[in-house]
Amino acid sequence: MPQPQGAHLVGSINFNDAETTIRTAADILGGRLKRIPDGEVGARFHWILFQPDVIGEADGLERIGDEPILVRGLDARPVRIADGVDAASIVLPPLGYADAAIESYAIFSRLRDEGAVPEGVRFQVSLPTPVGVIAAFFRGDDRPAIEPVYAAALRGELERIVDAIPHDDLAIQWDVATEFAVLESGGYEETYGGAYSGWFDDQWAELPARVAALVNAVPADVEVGIHLCYGDAGEAHFFEPVDTANLTRFANAVLSQLERPLTWLHLPVPIERDDAAYFAPLSELALDAETEFYLGLVHREDGVEGARRRIAAASTVVTEFGVATECGIGRAPEGTTEGILRTHAEVASAW
Repeated sequence: MPQPQGAHLVGSINFNDAETTIRTAADILGGRLKRIPDGEVGARFHWILFQPDVIGEADGLERIGDEPILVRGLDARPVRIADGVDAASIVLPPLGYADAAIESYAIFSRLRDEGAVPEGVRFQVSLPTPVGVIAAFFRGDDRPAIEPVYAAALRGELERIVDAIPHDDLAIQWDVATEFAVLESGGYEETYGGAYSGWFDDQWAELPARVAALVNAVPADVEVGIHLCYGDAGEAHFFEPVDTANLTRFANAVLSQLERPLTWLHLPVPIERDDAAYFAPLSELALDAETEFYLGLVHREDGVEGARRRIAAASTVVTEFGVATECGIGRAPEGTTEGILRTHAEVASAW
């Protein structure tokens, strides 16, 4: 049985605070990790769901009743541009990502000084894409109007993070999930808040270009990775990928536009996919040799045994990869988190 090299924590982890997250991850996974996130604790627990509360306070934006949103089963109201307001005039408040990263890095740094975190491990900050937030919480013509405003605000958060945290301690991950709701949206328009036509002339050209621009915005001496995702609301994808073809196509389109190295790429693996056919399109993935590749084949429900089945299937197509869950584990049932981390440790070797 092949043993993948290393493990990657996607972002959210079901502990109540950053210190517990960082200590536990370092203790269980040790040399299998190159970077550790803070678990996306606090307001970030449900990924981007707190963003309407933040941006909805801006002059010129309004919250909308009880309309459905992208993240099914979770309670949040969309946002709209108020009548007569020019989107370009809207000034968004701080989005919360930089404040959280700076606060958690102080904890990370202290724990490393205490010896709880090994030297050389970086602090990982996960950020959503502007498309992720705009597609989820805005509608119709408001989407293209507000996207550049939100994108500028998010770039501002990134700039604060890279100014505050030493570059050789930092890793940035761009979470690319809602983009796949857009790309796979045929027949799902009502569920996801209205059709996306009119926002993009060519989704397969424009969406990867946006992600590439985000990667290129990260300074060259800061690690940067991409997490491609089909969502995990209620521990379920919003759409089950047929195979890795669209993931590979999207990744290759991003890679072709990068002006700096990509440190890692992460792709999801549905729990029922332990067949080589799911992984077959990965033979076309155009990763550079220095880019770490992680497959999200660890699942809470079937632990080590299921992970090893999926590892065996993936190994028929790709020979070098690490392990991860398919998305964050922040919404996993209470009491299961340490077991999930131990599964990572059992099926992956140290770096």
